[in-house]
Amino acid sequence: MSGAQALLDLARPAVPVGVDVQVESLDSISEVDMDFTMTLYLRHYWKDERLAFPSTTNKSMTFDGRLVKKIWVPDVFFVHSKRSFIHDTTTENIMLRVFPDGHVLYSLRVTVTAACNMDFSRFPLDSQTCTLELESYAYTDEDLMLYWKSGDESLSTDDRISLSQFLIQKFHTSSRLAFYSSTGWYNRLYINFTLRRHIFFFLLQTYFPATLMVMLSWVSFWIDRRAVPARVSLGITTVLTMSTIITGVNASMPRVSYIKAVDIYLWVSFVFVFLSVLEYAAVNYLTTVRDGKDRKLREKAREQSQNLPCTCGMSHGRTMMLDGTYSEADANSLAGYTRGSMAADDASERPERIVVHLSLDNEPTETKKKKGFRIIQNTHAIDTSSRMIFPGAYILFNLIYWCVYC
Repeated sequence: MSGAQALLDLARPAVPVGVDVQVESLDSISEVDMDFTMTLYLRHYWKDERLAFPSTTNKSMTFDGRLVKKIWVPDVFFVHSKRSFIHDTTTENIMLRVFPDGHVLYSLRVTVTAACNMDFSRFPLDSQTCTLELESYAYTDEDLMLYWKSGDESLSTDDRISLSQFLIQKFHTSSRLAFYSSTGWYNRLYINFTLRRHIFFFLLQTYFPATLMVMLSWVSFWIDRRAVPARVSLGITTVLTMSTIITGVNASMPRVSYIKAVDIYLWVSFVFVFLSVLEYAAVNYLTTVRDGKDRKLREKAREQSQNLPCTCGMSHGRTMMLDGTYSEADANSLAGYTRGSMAADDASERPERIVVHLSLDNEPTETKKKKGFRIIQNTHAIDTSSRMIFPGAYILFNLIYWCVYC
């Protein structure tokens, strides 16, 4: 009969095994792999009367790892662990201490990498709670009872533990039963720790660059609309830079199926940059359309002026002489022309002529009457309005974003 079976047969009630843990270091937290690595001292306490020995000084005896293979020890393992190992420099970091009354202390130094289910919906303004779980592999709660030896005081940490991206808020312990349909109920111990992410790194690397790119895209509103190379190159540069920032952030994150807080900020910033490019596309198009209309008006006025006698010398327009043979209705039908006074040159020989001034305004008469369309015709007004609308909308978005997530 094996030593383990003999111990369980002699003590028909479940063998109580107390556990305490001292966390030496929290080595890393990986968002991509969704795990953490921790180095700790794991200590077990139980009583095995077969190991009792007489002692007048009541002193314990200490052994190394070689004796562990010859006696019964609890088969504790880490649930959801990916990798773990016992340190062996310069020898195996295992200690066994036996007291005269049969109490045993079994301690080992372990580094374990375990899974941590993280929620990145508020990343990088998030807090994560990870758990390291301990459990007996073979013995159910009827055979072995795991418990925290001193309650919450069973877990101790080094005050110098720190992480570059996280603030360790608290450690605490808990325990409950775990059920497996094939084997039964097991005692499970939990080491819980809560981490809050430092935001300053992401402010410098993500939020500030994205904000500066959005502000840089607004510079195009102050550049002359006829400077096509300057405004187009500025718009394309800001769009590509925002794409690079978004790609860099997602490369260091797991491919989750939900939207993160940083995604909302970056994509809204990207939309603002993209809209600034579309704004110039609209301004350029409307400018081209208006220039085409103005060119047609000038050509039409030039053709009409060539077909009619003209008197020069007017400073703001062209003057057209209409022979008196034209009726008053014909003269009034010349829309867009300004009628002047009637002049008579030698009334006995020449007929009376009507002086008409050709108006060469940039806008047709119908356009002047349509006030709702005037802002579209005046492309400069679009840039002027954008200088106020874009910054105002982006500031409002930032106020809502930081109020919701902070």
